Amino acid sequence: MDALMAALVLGAICQAGDKTPWLAAILADRFRAPVMVIMATAVALAANYALGVAGAMIIAPLLSTEARLLLLALALLLAAVGTTLRARSPDRLEGWRLGALGTSTLGLAIMIFGDRMQFVVLALAVRSELPWLAAVGGTIGALAVAAPATLMGEERWLALPQRPIRIASAVLLALVGVVTGLSALRLI
Repeated sequence: MDALMAALVLGAICQAGDKTPWLAAILADRFRAPVMVIMATAVALAANYALGVAGAMIIAPLLSTEARLLLLALALLLAAVGTTLRARSPDRLEGWRLGALGTSTLGLAIMIFGDRMQFVVLALAVRSELPWLAAVGGTIGALAVAAPATLMGEERWLALPQRPIRIASAVLLALVGVVTGLSALRLI
């Protein structure tokens, strides 16, 4: 259960300043189908985080308890660094002619593949007895940010204070990462 809640909270924090909600807002504006884009976003997020869990199930038996905790600390610290970087405008997928559902699902899945939250989900799943809960929590948490962005549209989403949101997210991720790392090294 700890993987579910941790992934849910971290999913929301990681997505707050990310390109995923931004692209979802762009696609909702383009297709005028926000509910369809939200469903596509959920599928793309779930599929990518399921891949993270699959990777976790492969490497978990190879890691000690301390190494698993250090992996989580590393994932959080790298997520913090990635969050501080200014998000460039995502490709608007204007040349894609797959319709609202196809363009949104495939475009978002490709963009999400290998993102910081997928690594965090992997690190959480490695530590959990029920690793799939990390994918469920990550999907719900990330969707909690992407869905409102989709409903708001690009203009209103970008009107939010993006830089302070990214900085606050990065600080939270860095603090939790440092505490987790120190705990793994038994320094606290």
